[in-house]
Amino acid sequence: MKTTEKGFYTLAVIAFSFTLGFVAGEKVQAPTSTVTPNEYNADLAPMWEAWRLLEEKFVPASTTETFTTKDHVWGIIKGLASSYDDPYTVFFPPEESRQFEEDIEGSFGGIGIEMGIRDGLLTVIAPLKGTPADEAGLLSGDYIVSVDGISTQNMSTDEAVAIIRGEVGTTVTLTIAREGENEFLDIEIIRDTIEIPTIHAELRDDGIFTIALYNFGATATKEMRTALRDFVASGSDKLLLDLRGNPGGYLDAAVEIASWFLPLGKTVVIEDYGDTAEPYTHRSKGYNLSEDDFTIAVLIDGGSASASEILAGALREHGRAVLIGKNTFGKGSVQELVNVTDDTSIKITVARWLTPNGNSISQVGLAPDLEIDITREDIEAEADPQLEAAVYYLNTGNLEDLTQDTQGEEVDIQAVTEEETQTPETVEAMDEIE
Repeated sequence: MKTTEKGFYTLAVIAFSFTLGFVAGEKVQAPTSTVTPNEYNADLAPMWEAWRLLEEKFVPASTTETFTTKDHVWGIIKGLASSYDDPYTVFFPPEESRQFEEDIEGSFGGIGIEMGIRDGLLTVIAPLKGTPADEAGLLSGDYIVSVDGISTQNMSTDEAVAIIRGEVGTTVTLTIAREGENEFLDIEIIRDTIEIPTIHAELRDDGIFTIALYNFGATATKEMRTALRDFVASGSDKLLLDLRGNPGGYLDAAVEIASWFLPLGKTVVIEDYGDTAEPYTHRSKGYNLSEDDFTIAVLIDGGSASASEILAGALREHGRAVLIGKNTFGKGSVQELVNVTDDTSIKITVARWLTPNGNSISQVGLAPDLEIDITREDIEAEADPQLEAAVYYLNTGNLEDLTQDTQGEEVDIQAVTEEETQTPETVEAMDEIE
């Protein structure tokens, strides 16, 4: 199974052999391998010569660590992966591969952030709700300049994970560059056991049903099913889907969730393999909830990535929802995690996502229908103007007033009269999501 974002992976075992030989004295013998130089028209002589020179001349002046032949092999494969110049294509030696499996299980010692590469810089996609990173004040869009004094320049997200993660109760210091700040910020965070949250749903007093989805992990489909049952049972005809800070997860979960809102056969996302294979279209399964008459507003921000962008893009392009908030992250690629040896693996970007209308999510992300900022003053006052705008839209059906408001004309969102909730016909939908 493929995933759309780091943190939730299924091991896809694909036959792949790239073994290197044993160093004997000053000579390095060429390996026996299923990959031959002729197959890729590759001259490996420079690699062997570089290895020979390193073995002959290297003196460990700045480290006391000793390295084995296997360490050198892992380094060569790491370099090969990095030569593809893709931040999501990464080789994992044994220890890093083990740490990656912890992500799959969803519980580990760390600080609780999702990271990505933006403009060549290590960037916080989102702090996970209720984690040490969230409580310490890290924000979506923060650039991580260094970790415990170690520069993150040219560091991959997976390398950063390896040094940020650690024993529960220990402290890690992130040096942050934040938009609007004139100086770097040093933020000390105490590591804790991270239990990745999934969903929170509730019926507001004004009749709006809210579902905050924090990731598209292994339990997302089941928990969304329960939340939608509660939505149907509530009789509400207004749904607020909050995808802010949701970094992604399983593709299947995104398609399943979209299927509750889109008719049978509608395109959810297109998997574009470039020149390696024909594109594959993932289509809605057409669950009956999509036939009910209710209004949807989706909240997005710079922490909404990958599967979040797939779901939000599909709902908007099929006219099922409006997007409110800030531009999404733009993580529009899919990776497979492949075994290289029994204890190592390589994560490879194998495709990119296109929205139903054929638009690429990569880099540019999704622009909201209504752009609303959350300022530092809002945060300090515990105000949420994005949420308020979504509530206004759901209660009035009017997005134009809010658009005018962002251009300088005043609209009193708080003065909107709360409407009484009507109970729709819901028996068929209840049966479908049983």
